[in-house]
Amino acid sequence: LIDTPGHADFGGQVERVLSMADGVLLVVDAFEGPMPQTRFVLEKAFAQGLSPLVVVNKMDRKDARADAVLGEVFDLFVELGAEELALDFPVAYASARDGWATLDSEQTGSDMQPLLDEILQVIPAPTLDPQQPVRLQVSTLDWDDFVGRIGIGRVERGVLRKGTDVTCVGNDGKRRRGRIKELYRFDGMARIAADEVVAGDIACLAGIDELGLGDTLCDPEAVEPLEPLVLEEPTIEMEFLPNDSPFAGSEGTFVTSRQVAERLERAAWMDPALRVRPGGSHGKLVAGRGVLHLGILTENMRREGYEFQVGKPRVLIKEVDGKKSEPYERARVDLPEDTMGKVIEFFSRRGAEISDMERRGDRAALHFRIPTRGLIGARSPLLSLTRGEGVLSSLTDGYDAWHGELSGRHQGVLVSSHQGKVTGYALRALEDRGEFFVEPGDQVYMGMVVGENNKDEDITLNVSRERKLTNVRSSNKDVVESIRVARKMSLEAYLEYLGDDELLEVTPASLRLRKRKLDEKSRLREKQRTT
Repeated sequence: LIDTPGHADFGGQVERVLSMADGVLLVVDAFEGPMPQTRFVLEKAFAQGLSPLVVVNKMDRKDARADAVLGEVFDLFVELGAEELALDFPVAYASARDGWATLDSEQTGSDMQPLLDEILQVIPAPTLDPQQPVRLQVSTLDWDDFVGRIGIGRVERGVLRKGTDVTCVGNDGKRRRGRIKELYRFDGMARIAADEVVAGDIACLAGIDELGLGDTLCDPEAVEPLEPLVLEEPTIEMEFLPNDSPFAGSEGTFVTSRQVAERLERAAWMDPALRVRPGGSHGKLVAGRGVLHLGILTENMRREGYEFQVGKPRVLIKEVDGKKSEPYERARVDLPEDTMGKVIEFFSRRGAEISDMERRGDRAALHFRIPTRGLIGARSPLLSLTRGEGVLSSLTDGYDAWHGELSGRHQGVLVSSHQGKVTGYALRALEDRGEFFVEPGDQVYMGMVVGENNKDEDITLNVSRERKLTNVRSSNKDVVESIRVARKMSLEAYLEYLGDDELLEVTPASLRLRKRKLDEKSRLREKQRTT
């Protein structure tokens, strides 16, 4: 498991991957050291009794500090209660970019053979005994339009054969009989039809009704279920709605509320870490492990031809010991040292508690604990404060007392007052108002957000205004070339930028930010009513 951002957002998936493993290969950066995700992965691995093999990567860098990084890994092992492993854990050194590994930090390898040999020596092989009764635990779910729900898991013992009857034991302990109608094994990343899959291999099977995550498939004559898989609860919820903008249906293939709802329900079948429940206005409320988790779902639906709208991500609040509580995260920011003061001030306004600071040459690392609300929308401002060099990573750290009101987005937005095509003439005249998200030639509609205001209030303006024709000839080329480049944001950046009264229109071809109420008078009346 590579030490990369995103593990915390996919906590359930990491745990399910580990459930199919005999050991864990933990790759850490020779310069940065263990990231917050490292703690998350190790905690899951130790809970399942897996032995780690630590690989220190990027040993080709001149500033590699392998000894210091191993010291940090040692401290992390002790902190997680693995004192025995901390005394003596296997280590390999590698440069994945150059394609070599070695067991000696002072030498440069020629290929990956030392690492592969170490894996075979350290990580135990599965016990292959075809005479034992078969047993498999479903670790991942998939869907196929022809065969329905597909269960994926490692054959823990015995031999799984196509067409045989098995007993399925659910997480609730209930038993039911079923027959394996389709069976596949993996060859690389491809699935290949198979008549049997032996212990140690990963199998894909279909034909059992209501197959669930954590279900154990056993021989009917030897029903011995494994411990059920327990998924961590979601921390973020987001609203999914059918698209009702003036451009609705112009770019997507699946646009109705029924089609969007069916796709979300299917996503919940395949990923039990998602929670889907009814929402207002024919929409659904989808809860997940983080903005990245829900963002990947949104991007997958977009690529499949779905057209819909999403609201601002919100944290899930619950009551702990009679107190209102919210999710917290442990975060780390790697940044230039001369920007540390501005970044500390920024996150302090968002409820962060700084726990540690590290200086490494002209770079520094900040460690802090912060409410999840404080991290939503923080990445774009962080890049501005650090001149694009800041890197933020975090992992969930449970629930704690409600922190109170936090600082959010300070700037207002620029909202289009008319429908039409954006003109360079209009943008040139209005560019002192703020930064635009659109450029000449883009189609806009009334109520669509076209930019960010320099001030903390929303402004409605006409970006499709054309220049009046006169008898005097002039060239528009110089006008267009002098316009500032529009800010283009990714899907995740848009999700973090969203305001409470805004929606993100998602289509296979476009991402458009808009107000929930497109009419300006309706927005003013709503503002007066709430204030």
